[in-house]
This record gives sequence, C-alpha cells and structure tokens, in this order.
Amino acid sequence: MTLSRRDFVQCAGAGLLLPSQLLKAQQTALQNTPAAPDFSAPSKVALVQGESRRRNVYQALVAIDDQIQADLKHKKSVVIKPNGVNSRNQLASTHVDALAGILDYLEPRFHGPIVIAESSADDTLAVFENFKYNELAKERHSQKVSLVDLNREGRFETIPLIDFDLHVAPVRLAARLLDPDAYVISSSMLKTHNTVVATMSVKNMVLGTPLRSAPGQTAWNDKRKYHVGVRQTHYNMLLTAQKLQPNWGAAVIDGFEGMEGEGPNDGRAVPSHLAIASTDFIAADRVGLAAMGINPDWVGYLRYCAQATLGQYDLSKIDVVGATIAAVEKKYQLHPDIDRELKWMGPMKELPPMLGSLTGLHHFTNA
Repeated sequence: MTLSRRDFVQCAGAGLLLPSQLLKAQQTALQNTPAAPDFSAPSKVALVQGESRRRNVYQALVAIDDQIQADLKHKKSVVIKPNGVNSRNQLASTHVDALAGILDYLEPRFHGPIVIAESSADDTLAVFENFKYNELAKERHSQKVSLVDLNREGRFETIPLIDFDLHVAPVRLAARLLDPDAYVISSSMLKTHNTVVATMSVKNMVLGTPLRSAPGQTAWNDKRKYHVGVRQTHYNMLLTAQKLQPNWGAAVIDGFEGMEGEGPNDGRAVPSHLAIASTDFIAADRVGLAAMGINPDWVGYLRYCAQATLGQYDLSKIDVVGATIAAVEKKYQLHPDIDRELKWMGPMKELPPMLGSLTGLHHFTNA
C-alpha cells in the first residue's frame, strides 16, 4: 500500500489507517527489499586520529575505499545525510569541514550528482545557512553538489511504529533516503544523548529520515512519534533501521570534537580528534562507543539492530584499521538522566493484569 501525503493525512484524520493495512504494507515492502549483507563475518572499520577534521574524514574513507567502491560504482547519485539537529549550536551539528572531507574523497571517484539532504528537527534551511553548507555547495559546483530540505521536498514512504500504548503509529520517512539508486552516506558525530545514551551514524539516519512539517504548513512532527517511552523508542528505532539499512552506503563519524554531558544539543566539547568510517553502520557505532568509553550493553537500539543482524556489534569481530581504540579512548561524561535512560534494560512493570491466568483453572461442565 502506497500513500500520498494527501491520502495519509485524510486517512489518519479519519482513523482509517488500520493496523492490518499497515502490517500488510510493511510485509510487502520487506518482500521487495534486497537481501541484507552478511554481517556474521568480521566487519572493517577505519579509525583515524589527527589534527585536521577534514583530512581525518578523508583518510578514514580512503582506508575502506575497496568496500565503498564495490557498491558506489552501481549508483546514480550520492546522498549525504548530515546531522542538523540544531541550527544554532555548531557543536551539535555536522561541521562543514567533515562534509568537505567526504567530498574530497568522492571527487576523483564519483561523477554523478551529490545531494546533501536533511530533515532537521529545527529549520533545515537555517542549518544550511548558519553552518555554511550553502557556501560549500557553491564551491563544489563542479561536483554537482546540491542541498535539499527533505521536509520541504515532502516525498515519503510510510512504516508502522508503536506508540506509548503499543498501538500502531504510522510515520513518514523521506523517500530520497530510500532511493535504491542512491549511495547514502551518514555524516554524524560522537555525542551523548538524553534518551538513548549515545547518538552516531545509526541514530542520525533513523531520526533524521522521519519528516516534520515545513515552515508555513500546519504543524506536525513524525519525529516526535519516536519519543514515546524509554522502551518503545529503542524498538521503533530498530523498525526504522530495518527499513533503511538495505540502502545504507557508508557511515562517517566525525569525532574531532565530540559532545559529552547534555547531548545531543547542549553538551560540552571533547577534543577526541578522530574520525571513523565503515560500510557497516552498527560496527562503526560500536567502535564509536568504545572511543567514548560507553558500555555497549546500555545502548538498546544498537543491541536490537545487532540482534536483528543489521550489522556487527561484537568488537572481537570488528577489524579496526588505523589507530587503535586504546590510543583514542576518552571517557565521555553521560547525560544527567542516564539512570532513567537505562530503565529500558529492567523488567517490564507496566503490564496489565494477567488474562487467562493458568493459576486459576476453570472447570467447565456440559450444559
């Protein structure tokens, strides 16, 4: 079942998006999805440390060039997805020098159009302007670089999530990031988080793909549908990652200045001076957690993604090339709400009374 924006709004307003319809649509989409890569074997992750953000990113991508080229050569375009969660605080959003490092890598290797595309929780165009993405696109005119606000573009596909009450909640995902002809690059940072402990490449994609209303439209925000409970959030992120993962190309994590404490918006800078790159997003984030000194068992959505075989989470099965984790590791201070964030790990106490309990056997007689 494919819905246009008009159909979606009309059906949602009338309460006509039935769970059975949404589940059937999801099953159809999964049947038409290409087979996922085999992540049972070791995954390769490049880890570079140096004094230039731009060069760190470039060198990390060069280190996995053979793996990128295997897929890139079959694509018609490249879509770079930055993290533009905040249009005012540069530390919270992808730095233009990280994007320049990606473009440096692509320049001799890809000659099709390159789109820097974002669906910001803020105003995407303000992100482009304030952090000089507009200037970068002009400078890289020969590489056919353009900027797209996915919220204003408004093209989407839908998937069903769950809400706080575990009812079906449909969300709109940006169609451009699901284009099978596009090589998708996630350009994220090392940051602590106020809900899911840490955010890097996977969360950049999973919460950056859902759309919200563009300025001037009636307000709506599908990103908010992920913030529905400490347990539900992780599961909804898994469902979204399953939809997006077959089209993921390369993960780039810029840790030149990471963020600790009150991430993802208001934390403090940590000068880690590193960059991470991999075609396995889960493995890239696992190395990022190690670089931040964060217990990998605490990050539910990444554990779920690993259990669903979306990537390699076992550090002993990740081939880290370049710098060693021990050489770059810094212990990041976590968000003050970390104790509440970790409640997803404990027993579920929100269950209703038991129905059909075996403790009270009923005796039936023939009437």
